[in-house]
Amino acid sequence: MSHMQPSLPSSATETRMVDMVFPDQTNHYGTLFGGQALRWMDMSAFITASRYTRRTVVTASSERVDFHMPVQQGQLVELVSRVTATGRTSVTVDVEMFAEDLLTGARELCTRGRFVLVALDEHRKPTAVPPLAPEPSAG
Repeated sequence: MSHMQPSLPSSATETRMVDMVFPDQTNHYGTLFGGQALRWMDMSAFITASRYTRRTVVTASSERVDFHMPVQQGQLVELVSRVTATGRTSVTVDVEMFAEDLLTGARELCTRGRFVLVALDEHRKPTAVPPLAPEPSAG
């Protein structure tokens, strides 16, 4: 009996997480620690890959993370993650982190990163993941 779920298009894999930046998550400039941003992004990628594969997954790499602008204490952060590619046993997840002003609603892209996660079987060995399905055509 196969454990493989049907493949999904990238648009159906989106995960959104929202959190607030509190003082203990910032540096002496009042901006979010880069390590905290990476933690949230890795967690979002993990959840996205787990939901897509319905398997145990582990982070294999963060291929590139670009910090475009700082996130201020008191702002909301929204992480938007999506599976963008699959390998035989790996899933690539792109994560965007937006900062949002709680009172005005103004949003800006602050950080973008790409994470590769590997699916594991019950013996902790890499196992196959479903291929990413093509996007359904509009019409």
